[in-house]
Amino acid sequence: MAWIILFLAGLLEIGWAIGLKYTEGFTKLVPTVLTGASIVASVVLLGIAVRTLPLGTAYAIWTGIGTVGTVILGIILFAEPATAVRLGCIALIIAGIAGLKLTA
Repeated sequence: MAWIILFLAGLLEIGWAIGLKYTEGFTKLVPTVLTGASIVASVVLLGIAVRTLPLGTAYAIWTGIGTVGTVILGIILFAEPATAVRLGCIALIIAGIAGLKLTA
């Protein structure tokens, strides 16, 4: 169950990272409120997950999910470059996440 909670926390991290773009410097009320709620929920779920998961592993996976998801959505939503080097780096992060999960 802790792994599912951690995965949800990672998805919420993606949500608030992308949400930052839509707040336009925290000048838009609804995106700002939703982004803030996502931040709080993400950290709370991470805190719940680390009750049973190793802290370093959980934190690395949480940030890895957020990083990979944010980069992918940046490519899709904001036309950020999808160069071979960027995609290769994403693959390395995914490999690291998988490795940490397998060794936890």
